[in-house]
Parts: sequence; structure tokens; C-alpha cells
Amino acid sequence: MSPVPPTTEQVTGLLAGVIDPELGSDIVDLGMVRDVTIDGGQVTIAIGLTTLGCPLRSQIQSDVTARIEGLPGVVEVRIQWAELDADQKAHTMSRARFNAQADRVSTLIPPTCKVLAVSSGKGGVGKSSVTVNLAAGLAVRGFAVGVMDADIWGFSVTRMLGAEGRLAARRDGDRQLIVPQGRALGEGRLEIVSMGNMVDDEEDALMWRGLMLNRAVQHFIEDVAWSPDLDYLLIDMPPGTGDVQMGLARMLPRAEMLIVTTPARSAQKVAARAVTMGRKSHLRIVGVVENMSAFHAPTGEVYSLFGTGGGGELAAEAGIPLLGRIPIEESVAAGSDSGEPIVLKTGPAAQAFAAIVDLIVHEAAPPVEMAGCSARLLDAIEAAVDRA
Repeated sequence: MSPVPPTTEQVTGLLAGVIDPELGSDIVDLGMVRDVTIDGGQVTIAIGLTTLGCPLRSQIQSDVTARIEGLPGVVEVRIQWAELDADQKAHTMSRARFNAQADRVSTLIPPTCKVLAVSSGKGGVGKSSVTVNLAAGLAVRGFAVGVMDADIWGFSVTRMLGAEGRLAARRDGDRQLIVPQGRALGEGRLEIVSMGNMVDDEEDALMWRGLMLNRAVQHFIEDVAWSPDLDYLLIDMPPGTGDVQMGLARMLPRAEMLIVTTPARSAQKVAARAVTMGRKSHLRIVGVVENMSAFHAPTGEVYSLFGTGGGGELAAEAGIPLLGRIPIEESVAAGSDSGEPIVLKTGPAAQAFAAIVDLIVHEAAPPVEMAGCSARLLDAIEAAVDRA
């Protein structure tokens, strides 16, 4: 049977994660989505711009298409462009001005930042290893990359990235902000926040329940002084589909999910639940990474220790791309223990991670290219906020 076409609510929910990079709000809230029509597998979206010559039009088109094409049952996405009339522009600017005032104290994640939540259905699949290697791989390509360790109980990225110092704080008016740990890598840099930077001993157990976990993640989202030029924010999620995952989807609707699984069928079936949770929360699923795919012996023999095909089956069943397969290699664990991710070195695993980073940058989740679209309008908004 062919997949059932999506509903208007599902499409609109995903569009609420598309952020106008200059106005800093989603295109649904700004009133830029004028209509959604679904005819079988064809989805047609009418989008109004402040000016038809907007240089950011291609960025919005790419984001809209990527999100909607990932829905089951979608065969084609069409966008009909129009220019907002005077009243519609006034509404858009009014909403942008209101949001600029309301959101100024809610998050310091730049509106142009790509947010990738690295998720899994179960623990033990190497999700943290994938997170830190992708982050390091992006940084050495010249990007400013944030890493948020949202696995509050099982924090590990501090050791894996060699950033084990304590977090600092600074005042911003009547607000106290968390200053992330920084590390330069190649032409880029990493900014890291983890509970591992807030405890005296990494072997301490945090015996927290759901409300405290959510509050900790909320602090990381709202109160971290990320750099305004951050290109990517990778979030190392806890395994499963519980409180933290639902809270993050609510607080960061523009986040996109990257699913990690192993070749084992049992892991694949559990990871499918993470895909389902993401879609029910209107988050775009970027793709699947199959970790621990096989062991390559020095003699050239290949051993599939955890089975075969789980990542490919998950990608095919969910209708999302398989971004790559990471082989089992002793140096991956050694790099994590020493704070030097394997992607910074050479070998089969390093090559596999580098290939996934290339796919993220060029296809799956390319960085936002800023150009002067509504800059004059944005300047007016910021001036109005400063006067308020």
C-alpha cells in the first residue's frame, strides 16, 4: 500500500520549524505561509516574502523542501512565491518585533544556526561518539560548532572532546549566563556545555527525576552564551523518547533529528520509535547513521559482529537517507578516551565520519547563507526593541 498523504496540520507543524534567518522567527508565525494544498502525494505551499527579490529565498526554499519531502506519502513539494501586500508586511513586521522583544531573553542560539539533535532509541549504540566526531569534523572545516550534552545522566562529551574544565558564568544585566568551554580546531572552533563541566567528579551519579532533567536542559537552551556566529549546534540527546526529548521539541521546534542505530535489527526497531517521536513533534529527520557496522581486520577480513543492514532498513522504512556506516575500530574508543576524536586522524572510521560531515554540509543540513534580504527591516526592528 502507498503511504497515506500527510495532513495539513503535519505540513504546517513542520513549516513552523523553518526560521527566516534575518527576522529570527518561523515563517508560520510571521504569516508568510499563505496556503497549504495537498493533492495525493503533491504538496503545494504558498509563501509570501517581503520582497520577491529576497536573496534568502533559496535558503527558505531549501529548508521547506527538505522538511516536507521527509514526510511519508510526499512525492513532490511545490512552492508558489508571492510578495506580501502592505497590510501583510505590516503584520509580519509586527510579529517579528513582538518576537524580538519576547525571545531576547529566551535563547541565545542564533537564528541562522542549524540545530541537530543526535538521537537514538536505546543506549549503547555510540550516539555520543557520533555527536563528538561530527562536531569535530564540522569544526575542522572552519565552522563554529556548539555541542550541548543533553544526556544529563550519562554525560560524556567533556572527556570525549578534551574539555573537562569548569563552566564559567557572566552577568548580562539582571541575568546570569553560562559561558561554554571553548576549543579551537583547525579553522573552526567548538563550544561545549555539559553536566560534566558542572560536577567535581565525573563518576558522581545525578539522581534526578523528569522535572529536574527538563529544567537542566531548559537552562542549557535558554541561558548559555553561545557565540552569535554559531553555524551548528549538535545536541547529544539521552536515549529513548521521554521527557527530555519532548521538552526539547517544544523549546526548539526548529531542531532537526539525526538518528543513530547499529546494524542489529533489535536496535533498528527501537530507533524507529525515535523517528516516530520526531515526526509527531513536527521535527525534520535529517537521516540515519549506522554505527558499529562491521569490524575490519588488519588482514582485510570483515566481521559483522552486530548483524547487517539495520541502518539501511530503518532508512528505507522511514523514507529518510542513510548518511553513512561507521566501522568498528579500536581507535574510535581510544580517541574518545583521550579527547581526540577519530575524525581528526586517519583510517576507515575517520573516512566514514568525514564523508558524513560532507553530506551534512552539502546536502543534508547545509549552513545558512546570509545575504541582505530584509536587513533594512531587521534594523528597524532592532532599533525599535532597543528603544522599548
